[in-house]
Amino acid sequence: MTRARLVSLLPFAALAALASLAPLPFSPRPTTRELTVVARQFAFEPPVLHVNRGDRVRLIVRAADVVHGIHVDGYAREVRVAPGISQHVEFVANRTGKFRYRCSVTCGTLHPFMTGELIVSPNSGFVRAVALVLIALAATLVSLRQLPPEGQG
Repeated sequence: MTRARLVSLLPFAALAALASLAPLPFSPRPTTRELTVVARQFAFEPPVLHVNRGDRVRLIVRAADVVHGIHVDGYAREVRVAPGISQHVEFVANRTGKFRYRCSVTCGTLHPFMTGELIVSPNSGFVRAVALVLIALAATLVSLRQLPPEGQG
């Protein structure tokens, strides 16, 4: 590689470092999220909960028919709830990813299938990876453009 080509790629290296280390501008601030979950044989409503990393999550759990429980995997939170009575579960969503929540009280024959999903975002790693791929693509195109045509040089 010639020195001129290396110098032309320096701005792309700086952009890659910036994309890897800079805070993302659209990352939401942590807040308190109050979500209602209704348990009924043999499902949770809603089946999927979305929160952001750092949010304080307050689940208000209600049973629609029989005694149920809710256990949130990865956060070691569990509560038992009877019909007509609301219970609260609180935790800070400090890890990103998908976590299962499930009924922790045997409530009938399909009890093992009574699950839901807690999704904790944002997935800043994915955003950063896409940015790095786009920067690498731009650097490659600039580098190829500077190559002399075949038969010359």
